[in-house]
Amino acid sequence: MAVIAVINRKGGSGKSTLATHLAVHLARRAGGARILLGDLDRQQSARSWLKRRAAARRGDITGWPIEPRAMVRPPANASHVVLDTPGGLHGFELARVVMYADAILMPVCESLFDRESAADCLAELHAMPRVATRRCKLAAVAIRVDLRSSAAQTIEQWAQSLRLPLVGQLSYSSYYARCMEGGTTVLEMPARQARHLHDQWQPILAWLDGALAPPAQAADWQDSRNITQPLPLDTPTAPSADAEATQSAPEASAPSAVRRLLGLAVPQFLRRDRSAP
Repeated sequence: MAVIAVINRKGGSGKSTLATHLAVHLARRAGGARILLGDLDRQQSARSWLKRRAAARRGDITGWPIEPRAMVRPPANASHVVLDTPGGLHGFELARVVMYADAILMPVCESLFDRESAADCLAELHAMPRVATRRCKLAAVAIRVDLRSSAAQTIEQWAQSLRLPLVGQLSYSSYYARCMEGGTTVLEMPARQARHLHDQWQPILAWLDGALAPPAQAADWQDSRNITQPLPLDTPTAPSADAEATQSAPEASAPSAVRRLLGLAVPQFLRRDRSAP
């Protein structure tokens, strides 16, 4: 299972638009696998879009309603999970989302206020272990950009200054609002109507496919927090007799495996048992 989070602290930055399009892309390439669209936003825009999509008899995406403060591991029976997050996400709530994310896409508008808000969010994301170690991939997408003006260059220079990959720029189009009303996306429009919009999405979707290849596996709780379990003090650094015997008799390595799992308690117990008359 792979988890993709759409994150930006600023409201109205295009998170729901980006999340719904990513969910449709994944559903179209998943070949019948279960795709979840998790709506953490208080406005529930993605959930409203899903209701319209269900009314149009499109059941390829399943909703996953959840509160940011109650964020838990996504259901294991899903192939991909796309999270539409609320504005103002920070601190522990942001960390809980990142804990499960394999990829993060940040929609950014051209205005100064949008860029400043995105930069603050980016600084907090970079301080998190999963992002800092690149176990969770991170990139930005320019939203509602007038490609005929200097706005595109402004966002490119801004992203370069922050060393933030800018994987695509989406121009403003009334087609987005029309599609949201019908529970669809511009990706599902005929090419003769929206070829230029389809072309703008290609580098974004290509980045996402690359970020999730090979298929990401859900990390356990300790690995997500970058916690490692220390070896017992009496575990030798050189291969033990148990390890050498594993190839010929797998059951012989059981005591060593138990000691690694349970820490010091088992070796102490075994020593007491051996010393008993």
